[in-house]
Amino acid sequence: MSDNYEPIIYTLTDEEGKSQQFEMLDSMEVNDQLYCAMIPYYDSEQDVASDYGELIILKVVYDNNEELLTTIDDDDEYQKIGNMFIERLNELFE
Repeated sequence: MSDNYEPIIYTLTDEEGKSQQFEMLDSMEVNDQLYCAMIPYYDSEQDVASDYGELIILKVVYDNNEELLTTIDDDDEYQKIGNMFIERLNELFE
C-alpha cells in the first residue's frame, strides 16, 4: 500500500446510543442496493492488536434523502452479501 493511504472512517451510533468508529474496506451494489464492508477502527496499536478483526456488512438505506447505514436483518441476504465481500476482499489482498 502507498504511504499516503488515508482510511475512510465512519462514526456509527447503535440503537443504544453507543458510538464506534469503523473503517470502510469496500462497497458494492447488488440489485440496485448498496452494501458496505467495514471493520472496527482504533487509534491505538494496542486496541488494534486486541481486536478480532470482525467484518461488518451494512446496507445503505435512505430516509428523507438522508443516507443511513443499517444492519441486514434477512439471514439469507446477509450470507449472500457477506460471501461476496469475502471473495472480493480475498482477491484484493492476495
